[in-house]
Amino acid sequence: MRIRSILITTGVCLTSFWYMHVDLPAQLEDPTPKADKSQATDAKGSSGSKKTPDSPVTERKLAEDRKAREAAKKRGELTFDDLKFEMEKGAEFKPQMLTQANKDIDGKVWKLRGFILPSTLFSRTGIKEFVLVRDNQECCFGPGAALYDCVMVSMAPGKTIDYVTRIVTVKGKLEIDTEKFQYEDNGGHYAVYKMTAEEVK
Repeated sequence: MRIRSILITTGVCLTSFWYMHVDLPAQLEDPTPKADKSQATDAKGSSGSKKTPDSPVTERKLAEDRKAREAAKKRGELTFDDLKFEMEKGAEFKPQMLTQANKDIDGKVWKLRGFILPSTLFSRTGIKEFVLVRDNQECCFGPGAALYDCVMVSMAPGKTIDYVTRIVTVKGKLEIDTEKFQYEDNGGHYAVYKMTAEEVK
């Protein structure tokens, strides 16, 4: 794939949240005597709270999600969650970060749903190469983005697509490539997954 590294320095929305602190009048303060408060704090622990285990409902939901994802894999379907691996934001990528689960999906034909990233296109029609991203926000590709939130897609020989804004399903051979998709200036990675697409729907 000959898509050059694209630095996305615009289109990032930063939202600041401001919290107002209001002094409560004395008559609205907790009437519990200070001594009692101290005892209550000691009873709870220094943090004032205890970590509670997941509820049966939460555990059941997680189990159902795992079961659904395994069933989808058996049908040849992946989600971007299946591409994840542990990597701190802004950290340098190391091949050893890839898990066995990542390696298990390497080199096989899968279906993956996502959005075509328009800022990386040279044309809106007759497209042979594009970047498939988790969602339609610019934050999924470029500096600071998670490497597992994008896949570099090349259409199979003789096939092209036209750009659409809706979510698409791409079917093709998914591969891990830790050498090809690096910035020319510093060698940092902007992707580690690629796919040769047989069809895009």
